[in-house]
Amino acid sequence: MSLVRTEITLKNIEDEMVVRRGFTPKQEIRQTTVQALVDTGAWTLVIDPATREELGLRVLKTETGTLADGTVAVYNLAGPVEVIWKDRSATCDALVVPGADEILLGAIPLEAMDLMVNPRLEEVVGAHGDQILHTLK
Repeated sequence: MSLVRTEITLKNIEDEMVVRRGFTPKQEIRQTTVQALVDTGAWTLVIDPATREELGLRVLKTETGTLADGTVAVYNLAGPVEVIWKDRSATCDALVVPGADEILLGAIPLEAMDLMVNPRLEEVVGAHGDQILHTLK
């Protein structure tokens, strides 16, 4: 199976809350649409510092993480961020990895959106077809 990428939109949840309270217009919500590498070995969403800055995500805490090459380091965990794939969405925190070449869509947001990788089609699909069994909003 080759590498699988999919288009996702990342949105700053705190911005959305401010809009819901009527303090700023909807156009002020920071968001970006990217091609993410689907990585079922990553536990959450992985972004680079530039994406964290673009979205204005708050650093929540630090976490020790192990990269695929075995590198162990302490990374910032930022969020909350809404991950949107087609008509599904989930809220999670993002591990901020300096020098990350790509945004990784990990297991937690995949599971929260009821998604999986179809190895035959080499694409992201609903784990139970197009029917959404649960969504987090």
